[in-house]
Amino acid sequence: MGGYVIRRVLQIIPVVIGATFLIFALVFAIPGDPIRALAGDRPMSPSTVAALRAEYNLDDPLVIQYVKYMGDLVQGDFGQDYNGREVTDIMAQRFPITIKLALVAISFEIVIGLLAGVVAALRRRSYVDTLVLITTTAIVSIPTFVLGFTLQLLVGVKLGWFPVAGVSQGLQSYLLPGFVLGALSLAYVARLTRTSLVENLRSDYIRTATAKGLSRPRVVGRHALRNSLIPVVTYLGIDLGALMGGAIVTEGIFNLPGVGQQVFMSVRAQEGPVVVGIVTALVLVFILANLLVDLLYGVLDPRIRYE
Repeated sequence: MGGYVIRRVLQIIPVVIGATFLIFALVFAIPGDPIRALAGDRPMSPSTVAALRAEYNLDDPLVIQYVKYMGDLVQGDFGQDYNGREVTDIMAQRFPITIKLALVAISFEIVIGLLAGVVAALRRRSYVDTLVLITTTAIVSIPTFVLGFTLQLLVGVKLGWFPVAGVSQGLQSYLLPGFVLGALSLAYVARLTRTSLVENLRSDYIRTATAKGLSRPRVVGRHALRNSLIPVVTYLGIDLGALMGGAIVTEGIFNLPGVGQQVFMSVRAQEGPVVVGIVTALVLVFILANLLVDLLYGVLDPRIRYE
């Protein structure tokens, strides 16, 4: 186990280098001058422009800029944006909001998605199974922004059950946007759980366990469901990183000052250090989530060992 974890940690290095270089090159390729954009319509003296470009290494070739950036990053320095703010301060302000939003979303996926999938599998071909299949199909078919604005109007504005914008009301502010963010994945989790559990319930080892006189809850909970959760856990691990990186639409609808909103604004302003810093952190979250999923395989299935 220890050797496997060390190998996976070492694999983080080339992944982080590749991801940061790719996003660095994409930001570098955006047309326009970020220094000129700082002044807007106001004129800026050539000496000031030259000084700022030299300070942020903008006159260097792409590879030289990237090497200098990574040299600072290795020392824990994520750099500054073009207004002089530390990128680490921006991340410290934005990441907690997106993390809370992603955790609420994945909680909805685990609770509602798993429960719906298990009930549909155990009552296959019943009206409950049909209801789950129709509901999940409808959710998959509705774009996120349509679902977000609709729930915001009906549940937030007209019924007044949840806040419709901002984070001023604590956890309650994250419930509605968290459901919107996790709705699509919730539907996938429900259908994946149903399919996996139905397949396992047909297996020979389930028939053997039943023939031995084990109770139905023990057969389903201890044997069938445990093996059925392996693909579900894999999906949830991948989805955690996707939820944090793909919350731009949801954060925009509910006016949440999170990572997605910051990345969108930074790309428009060509704030390369901010974009690369946030993406680097998201890559690390994604990799660590997948490492945790791999370790959970051994818990769900004792036959899996990492030697």
